[in-house]
Amino acid sequence: MVNPARSLPVDAWQAAHMVLEVALIDVLSGREEEFAAAYAKGHPTLVSTPGCRSVRMTRGIESPSRFVLLVEWDSVAAHEENFRGTDRFTTWRGLIGPYLAAPPHVEHFTDIPV
Repeated sequence: MVNPARSLPVDAWQAAHMVLEVALIDVLSGREEEFAAAYAKGHPTLVSTPGCRSVRMTRGIESPSRFVLLVEWDSVAAHEENFRGTDRFTTWRGLIGPYLAAPPHVEHFTDIPV
C-alpha cells in the first residue's frame, strides 16, 4: 500500500515517524493508588527500552479507575521486539498485573502529515 501524501510504501512511511502506543487500562476499584505506585516502580523498565522515546500515564477524572498509557516508540517493531518480546514486559506485567480489572486494550497510531 502506498501513502499518497508521501508516495512511499506505508511501512516505509511508518518507519520514518514515531508510533504512539495507546493502552486503555481499567484498574480494580479501590486499587488505583497501588496501581499508580506499581507504574512508578515499572516506569524505568519501560522508558529505558531501546526505541522508546517517551512514556506518560494519565488517569481519568470522571472514571478514576481508568488509566491511559501513552508510549512513543520509534516503530511498532521497537515496541513488539524490544519490549513485548523480552523480560522487560514480564517485569512490567508482574508489577501492574495484579491491579488490572481486564487486559488492557492496546493500539498503535501514527501522526497524520500536514
